Amino acid sequence: MGKSIEFNDVHIRDDFWGAKLNLWKKHLIRTCLDKCYETGRIDNFKKAGGLMEGEFIGIYFNDSDVYKVMEGAAYFLQLEKDAALEAEIDQIISYIEAAQEDDGYLCTYYTLVEPENKWTDMEKHEMYCGGHLIEAAVAYYKATGKRRFVEIAEKLVDYYLTVFGEGKSNWVEGHQGIELALLRLYQVTKKQAYLDFSKWLLRQRGQGYGRGMIWQRWGADYCQDDVPVLEIEKAVGHAVRATYMYAAMADIFEIEQDERYMAVLEKVWEDMHETKMYLTGGIGSTRENEGFEDSYLLPNESCYCETCASVGNVFFNHRMNLITKESKYADIIERSLYNGILSGISLDSKTFFYVNPLASIGMHHRSAWFETSCCPTNLARFLPSIGGYIFVNDADTLIVNQYIGSSFESEKCHVDLTSDFPWKGKVALKLSKNTGYTHVKLRIPAWAREWELIIDGDAQIQTPDVQGYLCIQVGEEAQISIFFATPLRQTFCNEKVVTNRGKVAFEKGPIVYCAEQVDNKGLYYNELFVEDAYTYQKVWNDELDAECISLSQKTDYFMFEKDPLYLIPYFAWDNRAPGYMKVWLDVRRKDRLYRTR
Repeated sequence: MGKSIEFNDVHIRDDFWGAKLNLWKKHLIRTCLDKCYETGRIDNFKKAGGLMEGEFIGIYFNDSDVYKVMEGAAYFLQLEKDAALEAEIDQIISYIEAAQEDDGYLCTYYTLVEPENKWTDMEKHEMYCGGHLIEAAVAYYKATGKRRFVEIAEKLVDYYLTVFGEGKSNWVEGHQGIELALLRLYQVTKKQAYLDFSKWLLRQRGQGYGRGMIWQRWGADYCQDDVPVLEIEKAVGHAVRATYMYAAMADIFEIEQDERYMAVLEKVWEDMHETKMYLTGGIGSTRENEGFEDSYLLPNESCYCETCASVGNVFFNHRMNLITKESKYADIIERSLYNGILSGISLDSKTFFYVNPLASIGMHHRSAWFETSCCPTNLARFLPSIGGYIFVNDADTLIVNQYIGSSFESEKCHVDLTSDFPWKGKVALKLSKNTGYTHVKLRIPAWAREWELIIDGDAQIQTPDVQGYLCIQVGEEAQISIFFATPLRQTFCNEKVVTNRGKVAFEKGPIVYCAEQVDNKGLYYNELFVEDAYTYQKVWNDELDAECISLSQKTDYFMFEKDPLYLIPYFAWDNRAPGYMKVWLDVRRKDRLYRTR
């Protein structure tokens, strides 16, 4: 199995992602931390620890938002030291330590509101919050070397082990996440009990143990408790919960090589990504259960596509790529990164989308915060780690999965990658002082139809291997360039998706485009047609800092020339004047007009 080059070892200098990382360093963590103070989330720990008077404020799972922001802060600290931020996180850790009960229990809602009802409702996110505490603790330990937070996490898990397990109480956590976190803690501590507990929690599912609000209201499949995990065949229920669980199962396969896990993961991946995923990499087609419905049921206006679900989709696909070394999983990561995830945060990094529809009549807008703010805080912990998705170290082979301008240096090699992505397709890779790699593998994106490969100045003709990579033999020094053609592409949907029949979407390189009202003021929402004949121009938009598309269309239906249809990257919509938006556009042809909604 391959191993990622850690994000904190990768230096991103990319014009696209580098600029965004610098902005996120300035605003994202600060925005989320300030909101955690303003909304009482941090004060809840002080109250539970007897450091201040007052009642619990907010929703029972609000502890998790604080932990996620702390995890994100730890990642930024790994990228760049910040004494003031580190001191602030240390102070918050002291509040968390005060809130932890003597036996190790830690959930401020139950400590302050109903201590007599601990572990009576599996939906109340007790272990979900604990999972995010663990993730934050491990990240902070790696950033600072300080063990105080990890010791709090271990005390919490050791408490869990006194209550739950073989011969003790059963438990099905309503919102997964603890399973994945336990594996992170196991990797740091090497305590077998933590690995075993993660596996035990997975085995509890599908056994009829689940109880609580969601089981009564939504049914067991909502939280993937309908069948035992080794009998799963389809992606069902809440999308975030599902992908966190699949990622944990992939980690267990990595550790134990139990092929039963891999057989399930391949089935569920096929079902999810071939029949239930949007063009943007988003998943979760319905707001009712925030998750999966029947295959090919992919509405555009009413879809959910939660930002957190796109993050979970990346977690799952990243692990599948490491296990199988197949490029199709890295293709999904690229699609999600540039579209489904990046759309979740505004260009100034101060407002957010929780839901990411592919069409809006003009009523869907970004917000500075949400009562349930899992998405902003998830972005805070995910975005600083994008450097970990670029390179994979696979024995004597370096795999390049994402074309993000960056570099890293190890005992094996110094690697320097430059890239014109996403607007152009030029990539250059330079290896020097190479003593560890005999081969380099370059992913050929699923959208790429033409490319030119140059190795040490000589043009090469090479086709991808069965896993979707170009495999290149390298010596101590190597210079490799690849030029991907990035024309504007028309994308048509599978005919089984009724809502997209007769519609077209536009993509260029890894970017999905959409039409927004502010650029097409002469057209109503239902007048966004694409003619069967058009030419296009690439237009740089300084306001969006992005390459946009102007479609000039010829038509037999009007006596005059239509104004060009202006398309912007999907991730950039709703950053200016409010208005409608569409990704999938009706096609008008000479013989008939398709207009399906």
